[in-house]
Amino acid sequence: MRITIPDIDAAAAAAAARRLDRLTKPQGSLGRLEELAIRLAGMTGNPSCRFDQRAVVVMAADHGVTEEAVSAYPSEVTAQMVANFAAGGAGISVLARRAGAQVVVVDMGVRAAPGVPGVLDRRLGPGTRNMTREPAMTLAQAEAAVATGRELAGQLAAAGVSLFLTGEMGIGNTTAASAVTAALTGRPAQEVTGRGTGLDDAALAHKVGVVERALALHRPNPADPIGVLASVGGFEIAGLAGLILGAAERRIPVILDGFITGAAALAACAMAPGAPGYLIASHRSVEPGHTAVLEALGLEPLLDLRLRLGEGTGAALALHLVDAALAVRDEMATFDEAGVSERTDG
Repeated sequence: MRITIPDIDAAAAAAAARRLDRLTKPQGSLGRLEELAIRLAGMTGNPSCRFDQRAVVVMAADHGVTEEAVSAYPSEVTAQMVANFAAGGAGISVLARRAGAQVVVVDMGVRAAPGVPGVLDRRLGPGTRNMTREPAMTLAQAEAAVATGRELAGQLAAAGVSLFLTGEMGIGNTTAASAVTAALTGRPAQEVTGRGTGLDDAALAHKVGVVERALALHRPNPADPIGVLASVGGFEIAGLAGLILGAAERRIPVILDGFITGAAALAACAMAPGAPGYLIASHRSVEPGHTAVLEALGLEPLLDLRLRLGEGTGAALALHLVDAALAVRDEMATFDEAGVSERTDG
């Protein structure tokens, strides 16, 4: 798999920084908003970049590991929530509308019968297999999932999308994300496995044990991210890894959501070390594994709101900060335009 990620455009980033430094404020006084505008310029290669079309790509799939009772909700909820996304009634539906983003729902492998109106059918099977007994998917399926994400990024970019937000749905997918994170970071399962849908202490301890069993069975190699995804990942996690790669290949920024999409980003960045430069961390999830993901990717989240819903909700909230950063860049007056005196200490 040949993946070429372009370098961040240092000249475009420097041009954006010069513009921000001329605005009527002490230099750097808008802190991370200014940093965000500069990073976006470097990603896109355009110091005046705009994102008129933005898409939250919500990939959904079921997980065979739910047979091990790792979730407080039954696996049927995956298909039910996919229908809810398509109908516009989910949390991400509401927040995306507020942020001016379209929601693209993708069935990567939901167990129930396909064919929900408004949902893209990219199914690779009726969910993964139980990773505590056998690989979650074949290597061919993992490669196909990544390729599907890359292809979808290209299709949406051709339709005018210039900013991606990542979202997901899949009962059992925090278990898969915990296993992927442990495998790729070397952290023990207990450090990166959380309560997911709201497990109590006993159920959490059981879930940690499930992740440990899967890792002991497959012994995934962190130098082989496709193998990690095949052993303990999910169709939606692998698909999102491909989406991230497809975006970075085209200089399109990606706003990550929480833990599951962060695990997908870990896999993507293991395949293409230049990919982290195109990622924006929207928030810090309460899932403990998310902190490990952010540290491994070298990303500082924009928000910390104790979110744990997923779906892309944190990414949609962070989109308002992207818009604010660009509005400051474009709409604030410079010292010369406003007739404001500049600092006198040189």
